[in-house]
Amino acid sequence: MNGLAFFAEFVVNQKERRDDYMFQVFKNLDWFFKHYWRRYTFAIIALIIASAIGLIPPKLVGMAIDYIQFETLTGQLLFYLVIGYVLLTFLHYCISFLWDYTLFGGAVILERWIRSKLMAHFLKMSPPFFGKFKTGDLMARSTNDLKAIALTAGFGVLTLVDSSIFMLMIIGVMGFTISWKLTLAALIPLPIMAIVMNKYGAVIHERFTKAQAAFGNLNNNVLESIRGIRVIRAFVQEKQDKKRFSDMTEDVYDKNIAVAKIDALFEPTINILVGLSYTIGLGYGALLVFENRISLGDLVTFNVYLGMLIWPMFAVGELINILQRGNASLDRVNEILNYRADVESASEAEVVASVTDLEFDDMSFSYPDTSRNQLSNIDFDVRKGQTIGIVGKTGAGKTTLFKLLLRQYPGITGNIKISGVPIEKLSLEQIRNWIGYVPQDQIMFSKTIRENIQFGKDDATDEEIKHVMELAHFLDDINQLPEGLDTMVGESGVTLSGGQKQRVALARAFIKNPDILILDDSMSAVDGKTETRIIEHLRKERKNKTTFIAAHRMSAVAHADLILVLADGRIVEKGNHEELMRNHGWYKEQYDQQQLKQGEVDA
Repeated sequence: MNGLAFFAEFVVNQKERRDDYMFQVFKNLDWFFKHYWRRYTFAIIALIIASAIGLIPPKLVGMAIDYIQFETLTGQLLFYLVIGYVLLTFLHYCISFLWDYTLFGGAVILERWIRSKLMAHFLKMSPPFFGKFKTGDLMARSTNDLKAIALTAGFGVLTLVDSSIFMLMIIGVMGFTISWKLTLAALIPLPIMAIVMNKYGAVIHERFTKAQAAFGNLNNNVLESIRGIRVIRAFVQEKQDKKRFSDMTEDVYDKNIAVAKIDALFEPTINILVGLSYTIGLGYGALLVFENRISLGDLVTFNVYLGMLIWPMFAVGELINILQRGNASLDRVNEILNYRADVESASEAEVVASVTDLEFDDMSFSYPDTSRNQLSNIDFDVRKGQTIGIVGKTGAGKTTLFKLLLRQYPGITGNIKISGVPIEKLSLEQIRNWIGYVPQDQIMFSKTIRENIQFGKDDATDEEIKHVMELAHFLDDINQLPEGLDTMVGESGVTLSGGQKQRVALARAFIKNPDILILDDSMSAVDGKTETRIIEHLRKERKNKTTFIAAHRMSAVAHADLILVLADGRIVEKGNHEELMRNHGWYKEQYDQQQLKQGEVDA
């Protein structure tokens, strides 16, 4: 077993009867300590050596005082004492640098590791996860909580060693080289401090957990306010939003003040107990000097050691404080990391070379925690190269259908098959590599237009980008932008209009040239003529590829090989444009109304 794991396990076993949970953070981080056991073993050994070296200079001072008292100090002896003191100081400095760099470097590595694990975990999660945990709270766990955990792996280990081994070293030197009676008398306040620190630690854990949760809520509120600043201004809600933020800030302040109040008790408590130790040490030590049981130099050395003992005694309080904060933060981070993805790849996924057909076989679905089906008895087949139009009222289930094809939710009944293989037996990576998806709400990254489009294909050339921009009818717009392809779109594409964002999103999907392209009402912000041109380009470019188009304008799907009309999660009409027009159902009614309105606009 490595040095740190053995040491941590020893301390935990000793403490387990009183407060096992406090040291749980070290148990939960044993995977990290085992991986970096050499680094932490070296850091702890170097720390112990540096502490041992630090115990020698007070003895030299005591010796010098005794030599002066008994008039036996010579120039040569004084020279040796000074040289020894200087060499020990330099050696202590060098070793201290090594353990400090190694120990706290490990804490930085831990923070990086957990942050990377969190990010990888976020990328695996499906919509139910992000519905349960708010973005601001996830950000708080990824920042403040990680800092608290890293502090445990750095400063926490330091205080663990100093409050145990270093303290025992000082007590041992005081007892063996000066007087056990004096040492034990001076340490009478220690048991009192242990009891008080345990009480403080329990309160710290509870209050710090509440403070971190409040900070997460505040984070989420700020994020929502920034994202919705246009809506806030449009509805003249600045004062209300400012008051809401002020109230949440006050709540975070109150909860952090509650933590600070307990924090503030640590140092005065320790100072009182240390002062009591000093009083006992000086009083009883002076008596022993008068009785010639110890020398004056021993008393001075003892008091220096007693002063050195202040930090280990203070480290006990710091250790409890840090471990309780670390435990609270690690619990919050582990809650995220232990959340199992709602949708996972099959353990032994089947391999399918290409998409030849799609089959929805009597498929039904309801969202988690809902009692009614959002989709019921969906049944249709799609052959490679076909275009499928999906229309219906708002809330009919169009987007839900696409989300299930992307495998974003579990719990479907019936089957969705790709090339004859149930979708659950395929790997998520393979499914999503086949699909290009343009959602209703376009996501723009705070990068250039070129970089946003290259999300679909990393190595896309400028010629390829211009080609897909032509397909998305965006070339005229790009020529009017100040930096062309290198124009920064701002956060969430704030510098682009709704129609421009939609067309950049379309270009991003087009450049991927996926086997299955899903357009989920992704041309709602462009005018009818632009939509018609984009559809014409799509028909030419995707002759042998499958395309799904959901739209509220019937003209966007009129060319489709198969059109599905959804109502309340069910297919109520099915066929091509001509067949649906002959049915005289909802589709024909909507198409005629839209054509009439378009005629009025053109007139």
